[in-house]
This record gives sequence, structure tokens and C-alpha cells, in this order.
Amino acid sequence: MPDIPRSHIRNFSIIAHIDHGKSTLADRLLGLGKLTDERTGKDQILDSMDIERERGITIKSNSASFYWKGENGETYLFNLIDTPGHVDFTYEVSRSLAACEGVLLLVDATQGVQAQTLANFYLALEADLYILPVINKIDLPSADVEKTKKQIAESLGLDPDDAVAVSGKSGLNVEALMQAIIDKIPEPKTQEVSGHTAPRMAESGAKTQEVSGHTAPRMAESGAKTQEVSGHTTPRMAESGAKTQDAPARALVFDAYFDAYRGVVEKIRVFDGEIKKGDQIYFMRKGVTHPVNEIGISQLKLVPTPSLKAGEVGYIVTGIKNVADVMLGDTITLAAKRATEPLFKYKEVKPMVFSGLFPVNGDDYPLLKESMDKLALNDPALIYEPESSEALGFGFRVGYLGLLHMEIVQERLEREFDLALLTTAPSVTYHIYFQHKPMVALNNPAEFPDPGEIDHIEEPYVKMSIISPSEYMGAILQLLADKRGENVSLNYLDPTTVQIIYLVPLAEMIFEFYDRLKSVSRGYASLDYEFAEYRRSTLVKLDILVHGNRVDALSMIVHKNAAEVRGRQVIEQLKEHISKHQFQIAIQAAIGGKIIARETISALRKNVTAKCYGGDISRKRKLLDRQKEGKKRMKMIGSVEIPQEAFLSVLKTSDK
Repeated sequence: MPDIPRSHIRNFSIIAHIDHGKSTLADRLLGLGKLTDERTGKDQILDSMDIERERGITIKSNSASFYWKGENGETYLFNLIDTPGHVDFTYEVSRSLAACEGVLLLVDATQGVQAQTLANFYLALEADLYILPVINKIDLPSADVEKTKKQIAESLGLDPDDAVAVSGKSGLNVEALMQAIIDKIPEPKTQEVSGHTAPRMAESGAKTQEVSGHTAPRMAESGAKTQEVSGHTTPRMAESGAKTQDAPARALVFDAYFDAYRGVVEKIRVFDGEIKKGDQIYFMRKGVTHPVNEIGISQLKLVPTPSLKAGEVGYIVTGIKNVADVMLGDTITLAAKRATEPLFKYKEVKPMVFSGLFPVNGDDYPLLKESMDKLALNDPALIYEPESSEALGFGFRVGYLGLLHMEIVQERLEREFDLALLTTAPSVTYHIYFQHKPMVALNNPAEFPDPGEIDHIEEPYVKMSIISPSEYMGAILQLLADKRGENVSLNYLDPTTVQIIYLVPLAEMIFEFYDRLKSVSRGYASLDYEFAEYRRSTLVKLDILVHGNRVDALSMIVHKNAAEVRGRQVIEQLKEHISKHQFQIAIQAAIGGKIIARETISALRKNVTAKCYGGDISRKRKLLDRQKEGKKRMKMIGSVEIPQEAFLSVLKTSDK
């Protein structure tokens, strides 16, 4: 490994809307860095999980270091930190940005600026990173580079002349992008020792890039001063403050994963000092000390090195076997010479969607608990606690960032830990206010209190941003009205593209909203959302009764006006999935003691008259009457088997 000075290190991420070619461009950069070749290379090289390749999305952040010789003939070290693109994994993006000085903001030349483009732009802005716009897919016949540059200027406030137009798939102009990374993205700067927080991590608002008179949206609100980005000037250098030579070493743990042979492997970015193999290091948030058994950089495989210095990105192995001993966002310092202040604090992630997760085989509960612990190590957005259900036994109540996050977590648990799992219908967190008791936050409908004790209920609303061709605006507005949405603003990004901002109840969004949005917009609309506030609503608990017994796993909290329609949809789905038994089965939807909808599954009738080959009709009637009496007894004591598919069928109801 060549000795690279800090001035020749570039730490950057690629951020983009989903399916704008981020993983393809990352593959091309790694290919130029000689980490892959035609013999060993494969698509989506940083997407290490099979599920990422199958779905064509990035779920987990990943990193890779490679070398590149610039136009001046000198060698530079590039540390690329890959990030997800879907809105459910925004927390992964924010953690990755903490280890960078700049980002490549990728925009598809055929689609232009999308909802998640704006969301990721604001994340980079708040982290005070240099933002280099990159226009991808310029080799496609439908690419419109000039229109995309205009959108970058008007929607993001960045200088369109700074945008680098490339094709990640063909490699067109990617070498020019490599030089732009050297010229534009600043070298790593050490943090101020005297301050309580690192300069770019303060909460007062990020400095803005002022480029040719364009100011990015929301920049004016922060009151922060702007800085020019013309030429090769690198932001933050003038103010970063010289670091004293004897400052304690500090490094940030921005990711981690469990290795069966090494234990927990922590990915770190060193901000101050140097960490060597054999050092005793101190984890400031956990308050524990561990030795550095191995240290190095990641070049698609772990490459050991003697040490990591300020500005470098790599990994450490400390022999930790218990995943609970590592916290992402922790600051590492030397045990012998400890730093007094941590680098910064990640914002606490708040789950948006909750559901029950149960093993199909009850004996797998200990394995599920161990698997959840390991999965939560590199997915801190995953929140869970034990739960028991009369219908499903012991399991966990799990909090997710969204429906895709929920789907991915279940699939990872099934694939990576060989578990058979059952997920109940998702719900959100409600605030329930009582007349004579403190407020309770409730995310499990089965624990809904007696309505007579409730004063009022508040439900969460999200601020939703939809970007779509204007020709589909009418259908989208109708969909938002059906989902109890409230208009905030309508903005035209250009004559043919509109941005629709609405406040929508989160509970309405988690049921088929995304599918219906794609349907009414023919796939052209893009969606981003963030939590807005809690609002007072008229909500009731909807119970589902099968054969007279309440099934707690199918209970849900719904708006009073939609309860009857929702209940009828659910029992119609259950009727399709529950097999016939030898007795009649009633499926009912109820609010309290009032039945609001019912479906009946007819009895499976055995042909008891098959052995009668003629004779008087009274012989057949005698057999049928005996069968009828037997069915009455079975109805009294019979139990109904509900298949796994029935519990998920409530997600697949059709909105009418």
C-alpha cells in the first residue's frame, strides 16, 4: 500500500434517486481503480447480498478504497462509500455521509430530478458536504442533458456548468469525472479540538454552496453563510482550524457487521491522529476497552495495513463477539490518551411502521432472537421487543422505517438464518389520551384500551413529496384525496413536471399507496416522505372474528369512516384463504360489540348417501338428518385452521 498524504485522499459517496444508475457508476469507478476486471468483475459489485442483486436495489451501505493517478501524474486514494437509494433506507445514507467530505449527486438524464434526488440533496447539504452534480445515462436515445442541467439549476440551486455528464454503463466521460473528484471534492480535514462538536456536524445549519447566483432551496432559512465553489476551491478549508500535533486520536464507527471467524468487524473513518494494530482503543459511548487485533482498508476484500491515519477510511477487528457491545455512531479513541469529546451524535432514528414477527415453528424463537440481534448490528433502524399472541405464540414486535424495510428484514432473516417467519399486518404508533391517565403511545392494535376511557386519539402524518409529469396530476390528486390527504403546495419544476406536496396519514400510506401511485401515473411518479406531526383523528379498533373467536393478530386501528369498507375487504380476503371445514365458519368484522360485516364459509359436505343404491327416500333422509346433527356438534367444539397467507392477505385488499 503506497503512502498517500492526506491532501491526496478523497472520501465521497454517490447519492441518487432509486434506479438512476448509482450501482452501475460505482462498478465503473471500481473498474477504473483496478479492483475489478472482465474476468472477476460482476454487476453491482458493492451490493454484496443476493437480495440486492435480484431486486436491483442497494440496501446496505458498503465501502471500497482504490487508487487513481490524476492529470498531474500523482496518485490519489479514493474512498467510495456506496449508499442506498430508496426512501426507506435514508438512515443508511445519513450514516455514510458522516464519513465523507463530498458527494456525487447522480441525476438520470432521461428522468431528471426526482423526489429522492431532492431528499438526498438536503441530507448532503445539512452535513455540509461539497455536492458535485453528475448527469448519468447520457448515451440513451431519450436522454435530455440540457433539460436536466436546467432542472439542477432551478430545483437544486447548483451551477449546471459544474455538472459532469457521463454514462456509467458504457464508461463515457467517467475518467473526466475522476479528475473532477480530485479537483472539486476537498481533502479530509481534521476536526477542531477545542469545540464541543465537529464543525460540519453542528446543528445550526450547513454552509451553502453559492454558485452563479443560484441558491438551493431551504438554504436561506438556516442563516448560515454561503461560500463560493467556483474553480477548484474546496469548502471548509479556511475555517477548519489547525489541529495540534498532539491531539488524541478519534475515529467514527459508521458501519459494522458480524463475521463468523473474526467476530464484529467495525468500519471506521479516522478524523484525528493515528490508530495502529496492537493499540488499546476505548469506545466512548459504550465505555469499554478492546485491543486492535487487525486494521486495514477495504478493497472489496479486507486488506490489512499497519495503521490508519487521519482522513483514511478502513476497518478494525477487535475480537468482539457480542453484537450488543458495538454501537454505530460511536467514537473510538486510544485508551492511553483519550479524547474528551465525541465526534458527534447521530440523530435518533424513529420507526414509522410496526408489525408482529413470529416463527412458524415455536421452537425457533431462541434462534429468531439471536438472528435479530445480529441483523440489528448493521441495521440500527431496526427496533424490536418481545411480544406474545394467542394465535401465533411468542415472537417480536418490530419497528421499521417503511414497508420495503419490513419486507427486506423478513427476507434477510429467512435467507441468512434459515428461519420460517410469519408477519402480521403493519400498523403505526398512535398517541392515546385518557381522561384521567397519562398519554400512551400504542403500536399494537391488540392492546387498544377500552373506548370508554379514551378522551381522544392522535395519529402520525407524513409530509409527502411526489414528482410526476403534469398530465397525471389529476389522478394523483384524486388518490391523495381518497387517502385523507391535505394539500400543502403544488410547484412546477418545469413546464411538464410538477411537485405535489401533501400531508397524509401514515396509516393510509402503508396500505397499497405506492402501488396505486405507480398505477395512476404509469410508473412515472416518484415519492419521498418524512414525518410531519401528530393530529387528532376519529379512530376505532377493528376486530376480526373467526368462528366467534377474536384473532388478535388480525386486529387493526382504522378511521371510523373507513371501518366498514376496510372490514369487508379483510373478511373477503380471509374467505378466499381459509379452507372449508366440516362445519360452517362465520368470519366477522366488529367494532366493540357491533358486527359491521360478515362472510360465511359453507361446510365441507361428505356424501353420506353414496352407499344408498335405491330404496325408499326415507333412508337417505335419515342419513342426512344424522349428518346435520353431527355438524351442529362440530360447530360447537370445532377449531379453525388459519393458513399463513391469511395473515398477510389484509395487505392485499383492493381499494375501491
